[in-house]
Parts: sequence; structure tokens; C-alpha cells
Amino acid sequence: MNKKLIQNALIINEGRSFNGSVLVSGNLISKIYENESPEPAEIADAEVIDATGMWLLPGVIDDQVHFREPGLTHKGDISSESRAAVAGGVTTFMDMPNTKPQTTTLNDLEWKFQRGAETSVANYSFFFGGTNENLHEIKKLDKHRIPGLKLFLGSSTGNMLVDKKDVLERIFGESDLLIAIHAEKEEIIQKNITYFTNLYGKNLDVSLHPRIRSEEACYASSAEAVELATRLNTRLHILHLSTAKEMTLLDNKLPLKEKKITGEVCVHHLWFYDRDYERFGNRIKWNPAIKTLDDRTALREAINNNKLDIIATDHAPHLLSEKEGNCLTAASGGPLIQHSLTVMLEMASKGYFTTEKVVEKMAHQPAELFHIDKRGYIRPGYYADLVLVDPQNEWTVSKENILYKCGWSPFEEYTFHHKIRKTFVNGHEVYSDGQINDRIKGMEIRFNPAR
Repeated sequence: MNKKLIQNALIINEGRSFNGSVLVSGNLISKIYENESPEPAEIADAEVIDATGMWLLPGVIDDQVHFREPGLTHKGDISSESRAAVAGGVTTFMDMPNTKPQTTTLNDLEWKFQRGAETSVANYSFFFGGTNENLHEIKKLDKHRIPGLKLFLGSSTGNMLVDKKDVLERIFGESDLLIAIHAEKEEIIQKNITYFTNLYGKNLDVSLHPRIRSEEACYASSAEAVELATRLNTRLHILHLSTAKEMTLLDNKLPLKEKKITGEVCVHHLWFYDRDYERFGNRIKWNPAIKTLDDRTALREAINNNKLDIIATDHAPHLLSEKEGNCLTAASGGPLIQHSLTVMLEMASKGYFTTEKVVEKMAHQPAELFHIDKRGYIRPGYYADLVLVDPQNEWTVSKENILYKCGWSPFEEYTFHHKIRKTFVNGHEVYSDGQINDRIKGMEIRFNPAR
């Protein structure tokens, strides 16, 4: 059996940081050593990896990515973006359904699972997309294989808007799946577009993006979904929350396992704010939009006070040529998964979060929220999805070290102070100091939903 001893690391796990070592046997963590040395017989024939001066974290679980396969592979695919993921310490991803064709039939879902098995170096799963017409397919889904159902309650890339009230009522009321939503109210967005084009014409600057996809548009949609979920006792997960006002819809009094309504925030909403449009322009144009400094402050506070449950990326690559144009024509979304953990550790070093909180929100809580089997923690018997981080290694993002197929990042020319050194997926060293082992493939993750 393949054995590895990751030795003398600072292990950051389950709210604690301590010096120790981890023994990996095959796919699984077999033992954690704290204040003790392994017996020679335990580590016989083990590969020893000296992690002195480094941090050992559980691998990041990203619940919201758009890897663009099938149909949009000119800007990303499961192979290319999973390579970027492991280079950033992300060992598991959940891909969204707005591809071509959309993942709204069981056949298209199965195609994605097969493609993941063939090409992904990270562990994988796939959301199923809800539409106005596919409730019959939704009822056939295996909740042990998928994280949940994705609904767009506002138009975004892929145009999968679910806008029929009776359909929403039936999906929320009849499905026992977790429902993850993109919440922006389309009527308010269209009203704002009309208002600003009447004022300024159609060539609107990107700085107007957060005023078109406004706080009101986000809150109105999220609030309606919360009302619907509360009334119908639905398990609701609100993706990429972006406003302070939406934090009033979330509860931090209950432990995560008792919450019926949970919230995600994305790295870009924690890092950037609306003044950054002046510098970065369309490169930071996402849906929902990056909003005000007060919104960013409230989101950071909600991480620390546990109103927000997990941190993700909404990794959504586009070619730079697709990001050209004005506020109404430039593509929304950007690549992020290679840099998400590094960005969050940078923010922790500046005092916005503790490192333990970053690990909680990027590894532990996603595993708990989606009831993922044996992942998200450094525990004996769990899959050895692990990341070694050098906490004192400056490096600068550049074209030469970007792995996204689209070839760019909003963090280009930024110098970070933590570097991902190694990433292990199911016990296999998939990434090491810039090199990726393509021979290794990730696993389909499994879910144990609450009964």
C-alpha cells in the first residue's frame, strides 16, 4: 500500500493549530501524530515528506465553479480548470449546470460524471439545473450523487432563468434536494437598465454595474426565496451573496447542521469593492456585482460571526476578448480557483480572519453543509485531501504561472505571501511546486444527506 508521512507541519484543522505529522495509507489518512513520534513499524516503507516550516490544511472544497464543459471549452474545460484548482489547493469542486447543453437532463448529467472521471485531477460533482420545464427529471435524481439543484432566479451566463411562480412553488415544495440559487430579481435589473440607458445611452461604464444589479435586486430575490423556503420547509442555499442587507436574512444562532437556510460568499466579494472598477474595469465584472465598501465590510463580518457559512469562488472563465465592451455587453465572471486559498490566507495575514476561520469556511463547512462523505477534515479514516502551504514565500501572479485556459487573472501583478507547495488528492501528490501529475485522477464524491 502506498504510504506517506507528512512530517513536522503546523497542522491547521478543526479550529486548532498544532505541530505534528500525518500518516497517509493509500487514499486515506491513517494517523495524526501530535506531541508524539511515529513508531518505526508504522512508517516502514513510507515516503517521508519534510514539512518543517509549512502549514498542512485540509483541501479546499469549492461548491460553485463553472468549468465550461461541454460546449464552452474555448475558455475552460474540466481538465484545464481542475489543474488550476489543485495548483491552488482546491481538491474538490462542484460544477454548475449552465453549459451547452445545459445540465438539465439525466443524460447530460451522466455525461459530465463520465467526463470528470476521464479528465479531472481533482475530486468532482455536478449540480443539476432546474428549469421551467424539467420537474419530471428533478424527481429522478439520486441525492447521494449530486450536491443539489441549481436555480437561476435572475438571468446570468447561460440564460437558465426560472421565472414561473407555479414552477418555483412546485420545485421548492416537491423536491427534497438542497436548492442552491442565484438570486437577482430580473424585473428590477431591467428597470435599472432602462433608467440608466435613458440617462447615459447604451454605452454604459462598468462602474454602473452594481447600480444595475443593485442591492435592491439582490435582496428582493433572496428575500422571496427565503420566504418560499421557510413556508415550504425547503433546504435553501443562497450562492454568492454580495450585500449587507442580505445578511439580515441569515441566522447565526443555530449550528450549521440545524440550519435550513445557508449562505455562501465568494472571494471576489471579500477582496474587491466598487472603487476597484476604476482600476480593473470589466475584469472584476461578476453577477452579482461587486458592491460598496460597506457591503464588503458586512460580508467580512458575517464570515466571522457565522451568518455566512462557506467561502467559494464562482470561478467562471471568459476570454479577455469576451470581457471587452461596456457594462451591458461585456461578459460577467472571471477565473479565480487557482488563487482563492492564497487570497484568503493573505486576508488572514492582514487580520481580517484567522487562518482557522479560513479553513473552517473553505473546507470544514462545505463538507458539513453538503453532507460530503469523509472529506473536509484532517481525520483518521477520511480521504487524504491535503494541502501544504509555505507561509513565508513571496510570489507574484503572472501570465507565466497562470493555469487557467483563458490565460488571465484579476490578480495579475499582485504579490502574495503564501504559496501552495503541494496538493494531495485521495493521498496522491497531484501538485508539487508548479508541476501537476496528470496521471492521477480525482474521484466522484458522495453525499450522505440528512434524512
